[in-house]
Amino acid sequence: MDATERVLARLADAGLLLQQDAVVPSVVGLVTGESLKTSWWGHPKGRLVFRVLSELADHRDVLFTKLLAGKSTLVHRRLWPSLLVVATAREAWQTRRLSPAARRVLRRIDGGAAPHGVPGPVARELEARLLAVAREVHTASGRHELALEAWNAWSRRVRCRRAPLLAAARRALEQAARKLGAPLAALPWTEAGAS
Repeated sequence: MDATERVLARLADAGLLLQQDAVVPSVVGLVTGESLKTSWWGHPKGRLVFRVLSELADHRDVLFTKLLAGKSTLVHRRLWPSLLVVATAREAWQTRRLSPAARRVLRRIDGGAAPHGVPGPVARELEARLLAVAREVHTASGRHELALEAWNAWSRRVRCRRAPLLAAARRALEQAARKLGAPLAALPWTEAGAS
């Protein structure tokens, strides 16, 4: 089994996996066999990590989002319906104290636009509150930019139906976080995660 297959098997089992973390299981840890506290770019297996992350980003069963502790989190397809209902709930933890710039971009996204080149702080704010799906795109000039997409547009594109109940969806994601070994406080709707 190659590195990508090992990571996919772990993700399928747990439902969630961090891209990198020093404590909670992560892609970087699984590929390098180490718990890195620094960037993986300089690691001897850095190229392998890059290849695995690239393959996962293109995999039909994997979604990258900022779910746990605001960090890049891989979510397995079986949890997408739960994530979708939580992300589209527009609860107070998502909208409270949202910056004016983020509100403007969110209105554009909700109106059907998929804006590219959104300033980093605004994109991170929307992503951390699960208000938009973010993905890296390559521009005609060869640059990498973040494109933001409405969850409803994303769900149509990937053919994902939302879970019927918000409370059950939260429980499913919380159970996956616990199974991974992440504290529930890492989830954005918890009191600690929403602060």
